[in-house]
Amino acid sequence: MSFAIDRRQMIAALAASGAGALASPAMGAPYRMIPQRASARVVVDNDFAGDPDSLIALAHQLLTPKTRTTLITVSPTAPKLTPPEMQGRSSTMGAQIARELIRRAGVAANPPVIAGAEAVSADLAPTEAARAIVAEALREDPLPLFVTCGGPLTNVAAALKMAPQIARRMTVVWIGGGAYPAGGWEYNLNTDIAAAREVIERHKVPLWQIPQGAYRQMQASNADLAARLRPVSDFGAWLYDRFTTPPEWIDIGGTWPLGDSPTVLLTALTAESSVARDLPARRILPDGRYGAVVPGRKLRVFDTLDARLTFEDFHALMRLHAAGDL
Repeated sequence: MSFAIDRRQMIAALAASGAGALASPAMGAPYRMIPQRASARVVVDNDFAGDPDSLIALAHQLLTPKTRTTLITVSPTAPKLTPPEMQGRSSTMGAQIARELIRRAGVAANPPVIAGAEAVSADLAPTEAARAIVAEALREDPLPLFVTCGGPLTNVAAALKMAPQIARRMTVVWIGGGAYPAGGWEYNLNTDIAAAREVIERHKVPLWQIPQGAYRQMQASNADLAARLRPVSDFGAWLYDRFTTPPEWIDIGGTWPLGDSPTVLLTALTAESSVARDLPARRILPDGRYGAVVPGRKLRVFDTLDARLTFEDFHALMRLHAAGDL
């Protein structure tokens, strides 16, 4: 049987199933969306009072049909990046920003937003955010659980210290750490090194790490944000406006790093077009460098990420959302 016959048969089958009626919406004919259903649930953890790339990732996660966001927890922002009015309450303020995003998005999903600790501490004291992560991990649900962390591992570490058994019930996707093999200073890691040590060195929770060299690939030009995000809708304009008031000491170049967006790529889209290695975990030294191997512990470390797929999906979802098709 020739390929041409196979192709004709395929076209005939599609037409018989009604796919042939997928005319342009401009012609007034009905059309169908490609069927999708959630294949995982996600806890989104981030320092939402910090860099606005966390808000792009949260909006993307809420809009995608492939995951179900069941909880949002907020970690503290490093004091040097916290404006005076947020000092000592960056988690509380970050929770307010996340709730405002959900309200403006107008999505059906309305997950709880819970603030964590207002400062990092070596003892990883339990917080409401950590308790909520534990409760979600222990809750019976057929969907697997990802905990995505775009900031310091503060809340995740406190949850694991409270209830080590949850390590078997979730996968952590973390934006943080220096490039392998040397490591070095990196914001999310160095903001709470004690938390990183707790998660990496003391537990065997599956961990997908996106270190600095990989997440820096996720660059969006300022012109692209202005041309595609700002005009798409009132929600897009609100998101864009979060980028327009950076701290005065920051000299903005031609791009803005959207380094938290890999959390959505890997949980809702695919990991197949990115490149990762399973590496032995290493101890974290005080300066953020990697030390000796942690016996019996492996991490999945991503080296390259599919930025094109990530951002095209985000902007397409924003257009669909603006059109009322989500």
